[in-house]
Amino acid sequence: ALGFVVATLVAVPLGILCGLSKTMNGALNPLIQIFKPVSPLAWLPIVTMVVSALYVNPAELLPKSLVISAITVTLCSLWPTLINTALGVASIDKDLLNVGRVLQLPTRRTITKLVLPSSLPLIFTGLRLSLGVGWMVLIAAEMLAQNPGLGKFVWDEFQNGSSQSLARIIVAVLTIGIIGFLLDRVMYALQSAFTFSSQR
Repeated sequence: ALGFVVATLVAVPLGILCGLSKTMNGALNPLIQIFKPVSPLAWLPIVTMVVSALYVNPAELLPKSLVISAITVTLCSLWPTLINTALGVASIDKDLLNVGRVLQLPTRRTITKLVLPSSLPLIFTGLRLSLGVGWMVLIAAEMLAQNPGLGKFVWDEFQNGSSQSLARIIVAVLTIGIIGFLLDRVMYALQSAFTFSSQR
């Protein structure tokens, strides 16, 4: 959840900026295309080394394993939201933006009153994709970093090799899938609540 929230807070403003500015889109697009395909298997060792070297937590508010998982989820899950937000903003009817210019709306009001409402369907599509990616990355991070969770449980059962391990792994895989499905349903419900559909 922490990684997904951070990814959303980074991706949505950047996506709006890319959608409104061709210059910014041209500048950021190469970086997006370079980092988007990078696997969590590649990010995790880098994040682990950086956090281990720099992270100081005297009050034990956030465990190091949580910070590592959250940063890895952020790095892998922000791209779908960023790309879909930029696409949604760039696809807005130009007449709407022209009306904003005629009314001399400040940039902030143009974004909140015109840009965001028009691009919300695609933003939510990006959020749903990002949530799915984030959940998948979290399981992989738990498995590789041996953080407590379903991923570690699957790996431990695989290493155990007992006669019951296969059944437990299958149950864990089904649990992971069901939780992912429920997360998507929650995001879809939010999308239905906050976006306008002409079919209603």
